[in-house]
Amino acid sequence: MIAGALKRKRAIITGANQGLGHEIARQYVLAGASLMICARNEDLLHKAAKDLSALAGPEQTILFQKADISQIGDVRQVVLRAINELGGCEILVNNAGIYGPKGPIESIDWQSWVDTISINLLGSVLMSKELVPHFRTQGYGKIIQISGGGATNPLPMLSAYAVSKAAIVRFAETLAEELRGTGIDVNAIAPGALNTGMLNEILEAGPEKVGQEFYDRSVKQKSSGGVPLTRGAELAVFLASAKSNGVTGKLISAVWDNWEDWPAHILELDQSDAYTLRRIVGKDRGLDWGDK
Repeated sequence: MIAGALKRKRAIITGANQGLGHEIARQYVLAGASLMICARNEDLLHKAAKDLSALAGPEQTILFQKADISQIGDVRQVVLRAINELGGCEILVNNAGIYGPKGPIESIDWQSWVDTISINLLGSVLMSKELVPHFRTQGYGKIIQISGGGATNPLPMLSAYAVSKAAIVRFAETLAEELRGTGIDVNAIAPGALNTGMLNEILEAGPEKVGQEFYDRSVKQKSSGGVPLTRGAELAVFLASAKSNGVTGKLISAVWDNWEDWPAHILELDQSDAYTLRRIVGKDRGLDWGDK
């Protein structure tokens, strides 16, 4: 964490009552930020806000709001309270997400599939939509999207999750282009394999619901401890700080990318499609028969 990197900054973090979202919130407070955190579980949210308030200094404010980010009324209330009671906002972290239904597409519950898209994808888009006008007015903003394994690889038996995670990365890339030159940066984080409540959900579902291969990987991950939550949170601090100004439209691995060094290569990053979702053609894999 960069000491004082977020001093006098104000952030909204969704799904911040547990797991990675809570760790990001904790690191933001330690870096000096004031927060509005939101989530659907009010009891966990209240506890998280209490824990964060204990870490905050006298100049920091911690607000919390029960909210379902798939509902426009809830989103507007969160954004309005943050701007009015914090005095503004510079940072949005779209962290809230769920796995959704598990199993082959022909047997899943359709409404659960739709609800997963609503929370993971539409909720992130809606939060961004409501905050962008404020960011445009002040000529500055940071939008940070939490991605996942489904963004870059198929996840059989977890189709709603995989589809939503791929879609939000492309949305982040698209929004970054819409906002180019405005002082607003938009990026997505791949935090790595985390041992959170979502992992326990996979283990409880069992191989018959999530597939033997994914289940076996999850069992191994549980025993190994997974990637520390702090790594993704550190990247989230970096992307929220002035040090990352100009880094935009990228999908960044908290574990595998040397993102700490990227500020020295802003021009190269800006002119490259590296660290983005792109189609792989035959020539990229040594096939000389598939494309011109």
